[in-house]
Amino acid sequence: MLRREMRAVGGLEIELIRGGSGRHTLVLHGFHNLTPEAAFLRSLAGHVEVLAPSLPGFGATPRPDNLDTVYDLVHSCRDLIDALNLGALNLVGLSFGGWLALELAAGGLPLERLALVDTLGLKLGGPETRDIADVFNLHPDEVRSRSWHDPELGVVDFDAMTDDAIVTYARNRESLCLYGWEPYMHTPALRRWLHRVRVPTLVLWGESDRIVDVAYGRALSGLLGDARFETIPRAGHHPELEQPRYLADRIGTFFNDSRD
Repeated sequence: MLRREMRAVGGLEIELIRGGSGRHTLVLHGFHNLTPEAAFLRSLAGHVEVLAPSLPGFGATPRPDNLDTVYDLVHSCRDLIDALNLGALNLVGLSFGGWLALELAAGGLPLERLALVDTLGLKLGGPETRDIADVFNLHPDEVRSRSWHDPELGVVDFDAMTDDAIVTYARNRESLCLYGWEPYMHTPALRRWLHRVRVPTLVLWGESDRIVDVAYGRALSGLLGDARFETIPRAGHHPELEQPRYLADRIGTFFNDSRD
């Protein structure tokens, strides 16, 4: 059973979803925060102990005015990990959260294993190449088409949402824009330090992702010292939503089987 709590960390009140048992596993969300009802987290909690924070500005976690960079988020994650006294842990990064996971791993966070899912954060192509689709300036229908294997699953029915849910949705998007606008969804220097990511890593990619395509995922995997790459069938940029149990089972197996 997953539960939600607010945790005072480094002057912030962090929303934290936690539950399950086994290896400590920090899950960093993508464009939107995760909730205790998320099928992916519920399935993953059958394999490991899940610790899924809402990053500052996402979900119910407030964002101070002076916290506005990706590195602020990285340090906030380090504060949370220290406060929870976790020691070496497993780390999962989904999309935007994968960017933070790479920063944490390259920065020396003690890790056992790392799982990256449709990860952002790197500039892999040339100056005129757009590696990551512009989710802020493309038409919403185009973003939805690029994001989902089945675009109908990505339709957001605002009329059916509560006022609180609409506010959270808007805060998530505003925060994503704040952190990822310039430079767009990457850290220019990060690629230089990927050799410091030395832990066994599983790179998973939705086979239908056209926000960051499969070629980007394969290239990322090739830049890591101990990584394997797999695609996820019938999924786009959000496998945790389109194939939650498949994704959770694959990650859980990787984290728990030392021979994997």
